[in-house]
Amino acid sequence: MKVVLIIGTRPEIIKCYPIIKAMREDENFDLSVVFTGQHRELLDMMIEDLDIKNFTNLRIFESGQSLSHITAHALNALESLEDKDYDYCLVQGDTTTVFAGALWAFYNGIKVGHIEAGLRSNNIMSPFPEEANRKMVSSLASLNFAPTTLSMENLIREGVKKESVFVTGNTVIDTLRLSKKDQYTFSYDELNNLKDEEIILLTCHRRENQNHLDDIFGAVKDAIKDKDVKLIFPMHFTPKIREYAKKYFADLKNVELIEPLSYHDMVHLLSKVSFVVTDSGGLQEEAPGFGKPVLVIREETERPEGIEAGTCKLVGTEYDNIRRNIEELMEKGTMYKNMSHAKNPYGDGFAAERILKILIEDYKKENNA
Repeated sequence: MKVVLIIGTRPEIIKCYPIIKAMREDENFDLSVVFTGQHRELLDMMIEDLDIKNFTNLRIFESGQSLSHITAHALNALESLEDKDYDYCLVQGDTTTVFAGALWAFYNGIKVGHIEAGLRSNNIMSPFPEEANRKMVSSLASLNFAPTTLSMENLIREGVKKESVFVTGNTVIDTLRLSKKDQYTFSYDELNNLKDEEIILLTCHRRENQNHLDDIFGAVKDAIKDKDVKLIFPMHFTPKIREYAKKYFADLKNVELIEPLSYHDMVHLLSKVSFVVTDSGGLQEEAPGFGKPVLVIREETERPEGIEAGTCKLVGTEYDNIRRNIEELMEKGTMYKNMSHAKNPYGDGFAAERILKILIEDYKKENNA
């Protein structure tokens, strides 16, 4: 069967890597990989880091691009592809590339398979525009690969046909399983030289948090200054994030402000940290794979499974709550012990294998009908 996999950003490529690897090892699949280039630097870094070969890169990125521009440019670039004779188009997650890719496939009569389907924050404006994107993709998808039972229930409650929804686990756990090495050398000397000390990982990039950076960074700074901990902050390329990161942390000796990490660097850093403070969706899934507590600096999350399991805690964006929770985790008391020993709810690392099996069965059914 002919499959096109459309990818636009760093998180997508991380979660699609097990699919690419499995399909290229299976003679049932003729796979084409198309990168839109929605994130230029981060996407190029991941292509190299995961050693992905034989792909098309549409390179739609332009500085200062709006969401409308990304959507229109992605659709136009995809329409320029000579080959549209695919049996399936796979998209992963909830970016603007995912929405544009699903819409392009629908217009061209290609069945859409949505990986990581059914995540919901139930607030159309947060995360923005991801909540809207994933709901629109659900209306276009023929096959919905839900990472958890809760995601499946979200889709069915919205009217998606039950027979089109499959609980597979999350492919990000597959990527962790495939990527972790016993011996590893980081690309940054700062990380290779880390001593046996308490390490906290901070990441922050979401649009909706950029109006709360004084609270977020102020709380982190006040919680960790003069403490015997090391804060690692890989700074997103967003100019405002970098400006505020330097404003709050440049004068602290126990903070390392570094460039965005390669995937393998991030995986192996996660294995070393004490806990994570983040607004990232992927890290809410990845860190618990190493038994690392996660403080989620958002007002809501589309990944409530981690909250319910106790691996993650939603702390919002207000100064007092963020600072209090960081300080409590640093004490390594009951809260830390409970969170670090909670079971990861996102799967067993074999989601890609299940997705391929579902596609094969669907293809046989379609062609024997």
